[in-house]
Amino acid sequence: MVSALRLRHLLLLAGAVSATGSAVGAEDLQQAAKSPKNWAMQAGNNANHRYSSLAQINKGNVKNLQVAWTFSTGVLRGHEGGPLVIGDTMYVHSPFPNKVMAINLEDQSIRWKYEPKQDAAVIPVMCCDTVNRGVAYGDGKIILQQADTTMVALDAKTGKEVWKVKNGDAKIGETNTNAPHIFKDKVITGISGGEFGVRGRLTAYDLATGKEVWKGYSVGPDNEMLIDPEKTMTWTDGKMAPVGKDSSIKTWKGDQWKIGGGTTWGWYSYDPETNLVYYGTGNPSTWNPAQRPGDNKWSMTIFARDLDTGMAKWVYQMTPHDEWDYDGVNEMILADIKVKGKPRKALVHFDRNGFAYTMDRVSGELLVAEKFDPVVNWASHVDMKTGRPVVQAKYSTAQNGPDVNTKGVCPSALGTKDQQPASYSPKTGLFYVPTNHVCMDYEPFQVDYTAGQPYVGATLSMYPAPNSHGGMGNFIAWDAGTGKIVWSKPEKFSVWSGALATAGDVNFYGTLEGYIKAVDNQGKELWKFKTPSGIIGNVTTWEYKGKQYIGVLSGIGGWAGIGMAAGLEKDNEGLGAVGGYRELSKYTELGGVLTVFTLPGKS
Repeated sequence: MVSALRLRHLLLLAGAVSATGSAVGAEDLQQAAKSPKNWAMQAGNNANHRYSSLAQINKGNVKNLQVAWTFSTGVLRGHEGGPLVIGDTMYVHSPFPNKVMAINLEDQSIRWKYEPKQDAAVIPVMCCDTVNRGVAYGDGKIILQQADTTMVALDAKTGKEVWKVKNGDAKIGETNTNAPHIFKDKVITGISGGEFGVRGRLTAYDLATGKEVWKGYSVGPDNEMLIDPEKTMTWTDGKMAPVGKDSSIKTWKGDQWKIGGGTTWGWYSYDPETNLVYYGTGNPSTWNPAQRPGDNKWSMTIFARDLDTGMAKWVYQMTPHDEWDYDGVNEMILADIKVKGKPRKALVHFDRNGFAYTMDRVSGELLVAEKFDPVVNWASHVDMKTGRPVVQAKYSTAQNGPDVNTKGVCPSALGTKDQQPASYSPKTGLFYVPTNHVCMDYEPFQVDYTAGQPYVGATLSMYPAPNSHGGMGNFIAWDAGTGKIVWSKPEKFSVWSGALATAGDVNFYGTLEGYIKAVDNQGKELWKFKTPSGIIGNVTTWEYKGKQYIGVLSGIGGWAGIGMAAGLEKDNEGLGAVGGYRELSKYTELGGVLTVFTLPGKS
C-alpha cells in the first residue's frame, strides 16, 4: 500500500511533469549535449551546427593524427550519418538491416548489439541505396528509425526494446532513411518515398511511450497540414502575409496532391526560444512536371512548426512547380549572425537548387538568396520581392515539354548540395559546405501511378560542370550575411560527407574516394588519410579520458555511389548517377568501417 505522504509526493511529481510538458523527458540529452566531450546528437546540437569547442586537435598539430582504432559494421552498403558518444559509450549504426551497436570506449568491446528483423522487400522501394543517417539519444533510450518505417526505442544500457511504432507502410513505397530527432519530450521523424508517390509528412511521437502526438502533412487540406490559413505566414510581395485558405490544394490539379511527394527525410533543427521545429520538404511527384501543373505547394518548402502542437507558423517555397528534382530537404542551420550589417536570428539553408537562403527564423522573412555555385543556370536569380526564382527558358523541362531532352542543366538532380550536412563555426561566423559540381540532361515522360512502384517519369544523365575545374565537387566557406563564397576548394568527386568545424581552427570532411581531410579556416589542406572505402558519413569528434578523437564512417554508397553499392551498370540507372560516377570504382571498394583518429602520446 502506498502511504498518504508517498502518494502526495507522486501526485506532485506527476503534476510537475505535466505542467512542463514532460520536458524533463530528455533532460539527460540536454545535459550530455552541454559537454563537448560527448557527441550526443547527430549534429552536435539542436541548431545543426556540427561544431565542437574541443581544441586539443588544432591546425598546428592535426598533421600528426594517427589511427587509434577501427570498427567494422559488417555491412557493405552506403554508410551515411555518424556515431553518438555519451560518456564512455559509443552508439554505431549501419545501413539496412539497421544494426545498432553500443561500444565500450575503454577497450572497444561490444556492450550490446541490436539487429532488427526486417523484410528485405523494403530494399527495392528505397530510392537511392539502403542508407540510414543514425540514431538519437534521450531519456535513457536510443531511438532507431528502421528502413521499413518501424521506429524502436532501445534501453541505452542494455539494448532491450522499450517501445516500437510503425511510421508508414513500405507496401506503398514509404520507407525511412532519416535520423530521428529528440526535441524536449518528443521524437520527430519524417518519411521517404518521393519517387514512389508518397505523401510527405512530419510526425511527433511521445518520447516516453511512442504514442503519436501530432502529424503535419506537406501537401493537402489545411487541417491535415496543420496550417491556419489566417495565422500561417509566407513571404508575399515583399512582406509576410497569411497563406490563405486551401493554399496547397488550389496549386495542384485535381487529386494529384494525394500522391504529390513533399517527403521529409532530411535533418531537422529546433530553437527553444521560438519553440519552432525547422525542416524542408522534398520534390513533388512525379519528376514529369507536365503531369502536375501549378506551384505544387508546399513541396520544396521550408516549414517552421510549433513543437508542441505541430501548427505551421511560416512556410517558404523555394522551387515552385519543380522541374528538376531539386528536393528541398537539406538541413536548416540556426545562427545569430549579422545579415547585411544587422544582427538577425537567422536560418541558413543550402538548397539542392543551388541557392543558399538566409531567412529570419522567427518571422520567416526572406533576407538573402544567392547561388553557392557559380555554374547554377536553371534560374538567373531569386526575385527578392516575390521570393520566386527567375527560371531560364532554355533549361526549363516544363517549357520544353515531355519527351524533350533538356541539356546542360546545372545543377543536376543531385543538387549543388544533397543530404551531406554543412557546419557552422560561431568562431569564424562562416558556414563550411560540402557541395556537388555536377550538371545534367533531363528528359521527362508520361508515367502512371501504381502504389509501391517507381513513379519517376524522367531519364537523366549526369556529368561534371562543363568549362570548370573538371571535378564534381567543391568544399566551400560561405558568408550567409552577404551571400558570397569566401573560398572554394575543388575536389575530383562530389563531397558527399558531412562537415565538422572545430575551435581548433580545423574543418574536417570526407571524399568519395575515401579520404578524410582537414583544412584550416582559409581552406588550406593540412592533413588527409585514406580510409577503407568511400566516405559519405559525417565527421564527428569527442573526448575520452583527456584525449580528443575524430571519427568517421566509410562505406561507399548513397545516391552518388549507388552504382557500386547496388551493382548497377547502365549510365542512366540510379536516377542518372551511375554514369556520372563510374570512375569511382578506380579509387575505392565497398566496405563499412568506422575509423577513429587521435594524436600520438599518452592520455
